[in-house]
Amino acid sequence: MPLTVHQFPCLEDNYGFLVRDEASGLAACVDTPESGAILRELGKLGWKLALILNTHWHPDHAGGNAEIQAATGARIVGPKEVTRIAPLDREVKGGDEVMLGETRFQVIESGGHTLGHIAYFDPDDRVAFVGDTLFALGCGRLFEGTAEQMWASLQRLAALPEDTRVYCAHEYTASNARFALSVDDDPALKARAEAIFAARERGEPTVPTTIGLERATNPFLRAPVLADRVGAAGENDVKAFAAVRAAKDVFRG
Repeated sequence: MPLTVHQFPCLEDNYGFLVRDEASGLAACVDTPESGAILRELGKLGWKLALILNTHWHPDHAGGNAEIQAATGARIVGPKEVTRIAPLDREVKGGDEVMLGETRFQVIESGGHTLGHIAYFDPDDRVAFVGDTLFALGCGRLFEGTAEQMWASLQRLAALPEDTRVYCAHEYTASNARFALSVDDDPALKARAEAIFAARERGEPTVPTTIGLERATNPFLRAPVLADRVGAAGENDVKAFAAVRAAKDVFRG
């Protein structure tokens, strides 16, 4: 039976995700950006929360762990770095698996934004929860990791099936689109950017995206073909990616 995903806004620009394994009726929340909003949505849905799945340690991803666990009894699963701000019931790393009822999540190493960042991929339903590693038309800032680490992480995610639905944790897409247009004139990107701007004008979310769409239009995944546009002509893929990331870090638009 399929996995049901319930997405809702949290904080200023985060998304909350509640997922339910329809075979067992068990639910999980992916990260805990805002405990009050998550608990309200759980109450509306009437779902039984079994797991909290953290992608990384930042407070807008793990800050609600204690309150949600106290209210629901859910077990907390995540990378070791989460213990910097909250206890874990189970520590996981790339290559591990997490079961929610009959739904199997593969844990994918996705460090770079933070050193121990992970993503969760359900291969049967082709759904990935990627935290702050991959965004629609973007990627996370390198707060702790290196360009080499983030590029490797992005390649792992890009290797997932093209129709994989990608749930990233923030609504950054309009800003990401403006930057993408500054370094890439591909027609597919232009068409996507127009659709994004129109969707945001209507107040509609741009998440989820898909792996195929990101491969085709995301400037961070397309970094090698954009190297000359960001002053990295003749450089290897990692240096091209680093140049795109550096350009985004100073972009104002």
